[in-house]
Amino acid sequence: MSLKSFGAKIFANYIRKKIDKWASQPEATQHKVFRELIEKGKDTQFGKDHDFKNIKTYKDFIQNVPIRDYEELRFYIDKMVAGEEDMLWPGKPLYYAKTSGTTSGAKYIPLTKDSMPSHINAARNAILCYIAETGNAKFVDGKMIFLQGSPEMEEKNGVKLGRLSGIVAHYVPSYLQKNRMPSWETNCIEDWETKVDAIVEETRNENMSVISGIPSWVQMYFERLQQKTGKKVGELFPNFDLFIYGGVNYEPYRSKFENLIGRKVDSIELYPASEGFFAFQDKQTEKGMLLQLDSGMFYEFVKADEFYEENAKRLTIGEVETGVNYVILVSSNAGLWAYNIGDTVQFTSTKPYRVIVSGRIKHFISAFGEHVIAKEVEEAIQEATAATNARISEFTVAPQITPENEELPYHEWFVEFEKEPEDLSKFSKILDKSLQQQNSYYFDLIKGKILQPLKISKVPENGFQQYMKSIGKLGGQNKLPRLANDRKIAEVLEKIIKA
Repeated sequence: MSLKSFGAKIFANYIRKKIDKWASQPEATQHKVFRELIEKGKDTQFGKDHDFKNIKTYKDFIQNVPIRDYEELRFYIDKMVAGEEDMLWPGKPLYYAKTSGTTSGAKYIPLTKDSMPSHINAARNAILCYIAETGNAKFVDGKMIFLQGSPEMEEKNGVKLGRLSGIVAHYVPSYLQKNRMPSWETNCIEDWETKVDAIVEETRNENMSVISGIPSWVQMYFERLQQKTGKKVGELFPNFDLFIYGGVNYEPYRSKFENLIGRKVDSIELYPASEGFFAFQDKQTEKGMLLQLDSGMFYEFVKADEFYEENAKRLTIGEVETGVNYVILVSSNAGLWAYNIGDTVQFTSTKPYRVIVSGRIKHFISAFGEHVIAKEVEEAIQEATAATNARISEFTVAPQITPENEELPYHEWFVEFEKEPEDLSKFSKILDKSLQQQNSYYFDLIKGKILQPLKISKVPENGFQQYMKSIGKLGGQNKLPRLANDRKIAEVLEKIIKA
C-alpha cells in the first residue's frame, strides 16, 4: 500500500464521521443553514427588496420570497453581470457558470467565494465515502480522467465566466495534479470529436484507474478507444475500477458499458449543477444520493403534480416522503433564493435523506394527461433490455398525436441499439407493460383505447450523436432529453432515420 492510499483511508474515515454527524440531524442542520443565509443576505439588494431583516421564520420567508426561475431572477443577475455589487449576495461573484438557456439565451449562474468550496468538497467527499465503505484506495495511485468542458474562461466586468466543469478544473487538488488527465492543452480543445480523439491518444498507454464524466460522452470515449486499439477498455486499463458520473441516469447505459469494458466496475453517482452540488452517492449498497444539507444550500420541495397550481405548498426537509415526485428549490450562498432549478427528485430514504433525479419539470410527456416522467421510461428500458439481452446506446420518447391512417395516437420511442433484441415485438411489449405498471394514467389511456401501445423507431448507429451535433450540443455537459411533449427532436431523428 502506498503512502498516498494509506493517507486517503485515514482521511476518508474522518470525513465519513463528519458527514454522518450532520446527516443524523437533518432539520437542525437545515435550520442553521437557513438562518446563516438570511443573515448574510439581508444587506443585499435582494434582501432589502424582500425585507430579510424581518424574516424570523420559514413562514416569513415563504410570504416574502416567491418561487423564481432564471427569467424571474434575471433583473438582479443582469445588474450583477453589468458590474453592480451586493445584488444577490455580498460583493461580486467569483465566477459565472455560463449555460445555454431556452428562452433567455445564455444564462449566467453566480458562483461565490462562499459557494465554490461545496462544488469541490462534495466531489472529493463522494470518493472518500467510497474509500471508507469499501477500503479500496489503490486507485489514487493511478491516472484519473475527467471528461469535461474547456477550462478556458472569459471575463465580464471583472468576473470570470466559463462552463462549470471548466471552472472546477482550476480546483483540482495539488496532490492529484500528477494523476490528472487529459493535459491542459487537450482539455482546451473546443470541438468535441477532435477532443475525444486527442484524449484517446493521450490515455491509451496510461495506467487509468478512475474515469469520470456524463455517461453518453464517456461511452463515446470508450468506443473510440476500442476502435483505435481493438481491445476492451478493461483490458487496455487493467487497474480501471471506478467510474464516476453525473448528469444523467447511468442504468440505461450500464449493460453497454460493461460490454465495452469487458467486466463490471464500481460506480459513484454525483448530482452537480451550476446552481450547486446537491448530492452524491455515499453508499454502494443503497439506492440514491445523499442530499448535501450542510453545504450552504437551503432546500424546499413542491409536489410535481401540484407545482403549477396557485399557492402550491412548499415543504422543508422534515416534511417530505419517499417515492413522491418533487420539484426541488434552492436558496444558496451563491445568491439564489427559492430558485427552481428545473429538476424533479424522489426520496429513496429519509434516514438519511437520499434522492434520485426523476426528471425535469419541463421534460415529460403529457399530451393526453399521462404525465410520464424520465424515471419511468428509464426503468422501463432497463426492464426490457434485461429481459431480452439487448443493449442500447441512446433513446428518447415523443408523442405521436396525429398518426396516419386514422390510427390511435401513441408514444414513439426512438432507440439506437448497440445489440438489437432477437424479438423486437417482445421488447416493445415489455416496455409498454412496464410503463403501464408504473403510471396509472398511461394504463387507463391504453385500457380506454385513447392510446395504442408504444411503437419503436430504430435510430441508426451514431444517429443521436448526429442529432446533438446538428444542434451544436455534441459533448461537454450537454445531455439529450429523455422526453419531450412535442416532436421537435423526433422530426430531426426521422430525417436521420430516412437518410
